[in-house]
This record gives sequence, structure tokens and C-alpha cells, in this order.
Amino acid sequence: MMHHYNQIDTKRCLLYLVYLKQHNHFVFIGDSRIRQLYTGLLEHLDHRDQRDPTPTTGPDNQHSDLNYINSKLRIKVDFIWSPYVSPHMVQRFNQWKSEKEPPSVIVAGSATWSIKESNASLHSVKEYSTNLTRLVQAINDIVAKKSKVLWTLQEPVDEKKLHPSRTMITNEQLNKYNQAAVQILQHSAALLWSSSRLVAQGTLNESPDGLHMSPLALKHDTQILLNMYCNDHMNFNDGTCCSSSEPYTTLQVVTFSILGVSSVLALTMFVRRKFQRCQGTASVEFSPLNEQSKQAAETSIYTLVCSLGRMGCIMAYFFLCDRTSFFMKENKYYSPISFWLPLAYILALGLFFTEDSRFTKVLHRDQTEEWKGWMQLVILIYHMTGASGILPIYMHVRVLVSAYIFLSGYGHFCYFWQRGDAGLVRFFQVLFRLNFVTVLLCLCMNRPYQFYYFVPLVSFWFLMVYLVLALPPQVTSTSSKSNPLQYLYLVLKFVGLFSVITILYMSEVFFEKVFVTRPWKALFVTTDDDIHEWWFRWKLDRYSISYGMVFAVVYLLAQRYNLLNDNNHSNLFSPGIALSVTLASLIAVGSYTTFSFLCRNKLECNEIHTYTVFVPIVGYVVLRNISGVLRTRYSSFFAWFGRISLELFICQYHVFLAADTHGVLVLVPGYPVLNAIITSFIFICLSHDVHRITYALLPFAVPQDWRLVLRNAVLFLVVLVPIGIHDGMF
Repeated sequence: MMHHYNQIDTKRCLLYLVYLKQHNHFVFIGDSRIRQLYTGLLEHLDHRDQRDPTPTTGPDNQHSDLNYINSKLRIKVDFIWSPYVSPHMVQRFNQWKSEKEPPSVIVAGSATWSIKESNASLHSVKEYSTNLTRLVQAINDIVAKKSKVLWTLQEPVDEKKLHPSRTMITNEQLNKYNQAAVQILQHSAALLWSSSRLVAQGTLNESPDGLHMSPLALKHDTQILLNMYCNDHMNFNDGTCCSSSEPYTTLQVVTFSILGVSSVLALTMFVRRKFQRCQGTASVEFSPLNEQSKQAAETSIYTLVCSLGRMGCIMAYFFLCDRTSFFMKENKYYSPISFWLPLAYILALGLFFTEDSRFTKVLHRDQTEEWKGWMQLVILIYHMTGASGILPIYMHVRVLVSAYIFLSGYGHFCYFWQRGDAGLVRFFQVLFRLNFVTVLLCLCMNRPYQFYYFVPLVSFWFLMVYLVLALPPQVTSTSSKSNPLQYLYLVLKFVGLFSVITILYMSEVFFEKVFVTRPWKALFVTTDDDIHEWWFRWKLDRYSISYGMVFAVVYLLAQRYNLLNDNNHSNLFSPGIALSVTLASLIAVGSYTTFSFLCRNKLECNEIHTYTVFVPIVGYVVLRNISGVLRTRYSSFFAWFGRISLELFICQYHVFLAADTHGVLVLVPGYPVLNAIITSFIFICLSHDVHRITYALLPFAVPQDWRLVLRNAVLFLVVLVPIGIHDGMF
């Protein structure tokens, strides 16, 4: 992935390097092709026309040394005319070798003049190789002083456009010189700049004379040069090109060591069990009771170790994909067809795999899983295609995220209303299911908790729902039947929830004081110790959980007082009422869509979105459930994805997208459709396995005995304390 450096980005980079006590000195040495790179960099720095500045020596502007100094940017750029790899070039490199501070970057290259003057003789190639060999020691010494030397491989030419005096400069000849350069310099400290050749090859038909690069290729080369120079020092998430891999931390080493040991133990236990089965063992049915207990304990340990071992292998793949340069990453590029075509395809698949549900209730389990499934697939396509810049699409995806939180509020309220279970076991079960993968990724990938913003968001709102419902007096279906006064308690609880949310929103300063308080500050800030990302996410959906809870109350009371009947396959209302409600719901959904096209910018849209998002959500719920036929059928395809929607949302960061979601992972370069299919398949399989592992580990992390749950919670906090002290949480 290549970050696009504008003048402001370049200025920040250069001045920051000066602040780090580094000097910005670029030297270009070579022929007219290298001079093009020199003028391209100058044009970027000063927005000047592509022309050479005044030469420092010699009457001929084109065959002279040139220099450029910008005192504001603290940068010096030199061009040294050296069209051959000759003793003159060797002398220059030896001179830089002896300097205390050689140039920061040296870009060198030549071949066309050697081909032209020798009329493409083989002797010239040998002489070229000999002089290149004389450069190796000087290059190694220069790089040892923390400078960079780039040897530019020769770009292809358009032989039909060449001037008659250059007809001997053929691509066959250029390949010979490139092979010589690669053979000699590949074991040196020089960086072989091969991407310049590929860029020029792609725009060869735009070359003005068949020899020199097109303006577009020159701009790309300038960007590559700046990415190489700046990316290691700047905090651009989309700048993986030419940058070093992120250094690993002690915490990562410890975490992967534990997971690695688990993987080895799991493999050992697997082989041992297979060996025992091959030998033949006594049936459990006819074994003594103590032997059965022993085998049950062994099975339990085997499940635990194998689950951790599988998770270790998955985390290793995550790390390989996103924290190393082993696989390529590429920038996102939005086009209408790249977004709408896969969307139409998955919609067709979802409609094809429909079947009858055994449930008839409004928002029954099959239906909510279906809803989460298609929403998650839309969000994945949205992220992969970079459609966030299209405002109407962005606003509709915001509705999908809000709908997930709405469903969370609805589901947790209904569960508590019907079962009255507000115990510690239930509380920690939900938190474990939400956070297990995220916490493990934070440890393995060296990312803050807030990086996976959706999990902190739903965890926080679940905590708020739990506090509202668990604090006495507890209002449930049973208690409200015997004591109607409990409805008043419920209303007061809702008023209190809305009041707390509004107070936090009214003062950003107060909000920050609450959430940057130690020790929980680390849960809400980014790597840069910034809380604004949490503030933005929190305020955008601050009422969505409350909308879901209020909708649940209205629905449950309507059920209780027979205002609707969803106990069978019939429609919810009589034909007249159903028609009116359907029309109102269509208007509700259509109104939000119209609003998303009419609002002018994201800031304005987001402010209105918070107060109006319940309109399209409730409208969709009504349209989906008012008809008995629609309510009792669902898409098993979407429902399958809905069951692993949380894992899909989390895992996409590292094995579907790349570079912290700013790019796309590339497993098959050059074939974008095939790459999308393969990465999607692996990503979905891993997400499904992570989902299964989470549920396999749940009984070990959160047993049914609340005392054991408290013990595990204390142990987890004990593990977090040294990590928190190291990260400055206390």
C-alpha cells in the first residue's frame, strides 16, 4: 500500500526528520532518465513545471550538474550528470563513503548512453559490470552510515517512438544491463528499484519520446520515493509500501509462546489419543466409575488445550498477514460496480436459500440471525471496496451498525424480562463471548482495545443495560403482572438512562474526565492516547441501545394486552390496519434514504442520524414481521453468517482487510477477483472456527458456579495488573 503524499505530508515528514536530527539530502546520479526523477521530486516540492533548475556548472542545461535547496523544508537535492557507470561515478561514491554524513538518499542508474555510444556491443556490458563491481564496497559503507542507495533498473522503451539515433537502445539490450545490475548488486546493501520499471511499463504508450517516462509514471515514482523515505517515521496507516515491519513487543512474545506451547501440547495429545485408539481401549460404559471420571477429566483438558492450540495457529496466521510484509497489501479503490455487483450476488444467494422457521414471534431467533448476517456481509463489502467516501452508502451502513446495537438492547431486555436472570454467570458469559477474541488480538497484534471499536461499544452498552435491569427494584414479566407499579419503576429507570447519556453528551470535557480516569483509561484511548475516536463512536449511537429496549417494552406489552398476535402464522393486524402500518413503514424507510441523499456532509448527517436512526430500523422490523408469510420464513444463508457476525466483524481487520483496515490483503497478486474469493473463503473459515473455539472455552472461563466465576475474574485481573503497570494504566 502506498500513501499519497501531498505537499503538507511531505513538509511534515521533512521537518520531523530534522527534529530527529537527520539531514534531508537527496542525490540523483545518472543519465537523463535519473534527471527526470530529480525534476519530478522538485515539481512535487515546489509545484513547479517539469523543468530543470539553473545548472551550477557548464553551459548545457541538459548535461550539467544541478542543485536545489529549500531552507523552509530543510532539504537539499542534487543531480550529478553521469551517464555512464564510469570512474567518475565510482569517484563520487568513494567521496560520499569518506564523508561523515553522506547523502540521506542516493538514486543512481544508467545504461542507455552506454548502449548508444557502444552501438549495443557486448564489451560495453562487461565494462558496465566491472565498474558496478567497483561500486559495491562504497555502497555498503554508505549504507552502514544509515543512508539509502537505490539503484534504478532500466525501464523498457517504446522502440517505435525512438529517435533514429537511439534505435540501438532496445528492450533486449536494457534487459542485459538489468541482469548485470541484479547479479552484482543483489548481495550488496543497495536497494534495487524494480517498481519504477513496472510503473513505466504500464504507461509506456504515454511516453513522449519512447525513452523517457510519462508524467503519470513520474508522479508514481515520486510517490514511491517519498513512501520509501518517510513511511518508517510517519504514522500513516495506509503507508505499508517500503516500510519496515512493526517491531514485536515482549507481551507479544509471551502470548505467542503460551499459544505455541498449547499448540505443541495439543498435537502431542492428539497423536497420543490416536495411538491409544489404534491399540484399543476398554469401553467407557464398562469402566469403573473412577476411571470414567478420569477419562472425562482428560477429555476436558484435551478440549481446553486443543482449543488454545487451534487459536494459536489462527493468531499466527493473523500476525503473518497483517503484522509482517510476507503478504502484499493494496489500496482500496471504490467503483460502483465493485460495490453493487457483490451486493446483488449475495442478495440472490440469500433469497435462494430460504426456508420455513419453527418460530412465529416477532424478531425470533432465526430472523435476528438473518438480519445480523446480511448486515455483516454488506459491511464487509463496504469496507473492502472503500465505499465510505460515498455519503448515502456511508449513512446506510451507519444504520446497520446502529441496528446491531438496537438488537443488542432488544435481545438483552427480552431475556431479562422473561427469565429475570441478572446473575454474575450470565453477565460474565456475555462479556466473554464479546471480548475473548478481541482481548487476544490486542495481546497478539499489539493493538489497543479501542482499535476494535465495535466490541468496546457493544460491551459498554451491555454493561449499561445490565446496570439498568439488575439494579433494584428488578422489573420482570412475572413481577409486573402481580404489581403494576413496577411499570413506573421501569419508566424511571429509562428516564435515568436517557439522563445519564444526555449529561455525558452535553459536555465533551466531562465525558473525557469520566473515560480517561485510570485504570480504565486504556480501554477507551487509541495508540496515540486520544479519546476522540471513542467519543465519536459513542455519541453516534448513544441512544440506539435505548431505542432497542423501549421497542422491546412496547412489543412485550402489546403481546400481553393482545394488541397483536404472533403465536401463529397469521398476520399481526387486520387487513386495514396492516395496510396503513405497511405504508407508514415504507415512508419511514424511504424518508431516511431521501435524507441520506440530501444531507451535505458527514458531520451534519451524523448529528441528525443519532435522533432519527430508530425510524428506518423500526420501519424495517414492521415490514419484515407484519405479514405472517414473511415473518415465518428466513434465509438460512444469511442466518449462518449471522451466528458468526461478531467474529466476522473482528477478524476482518487482519485477514480480510489489511494495514489496520486501510487496505486489502493480497494473497494472489494480479488477480483481484480470484484474490477476493480466496481471502474471503479463508477469512470466513477462520471466523467460523474462532466462533466454535470461543464457545468451547466458555465453560472453562465462565463456569456455572458463581464462586468459580469470581475466582477466574480475579485471576484475569491479576494477569492484567503487570500489563497495566507496563502500559502506564496505574
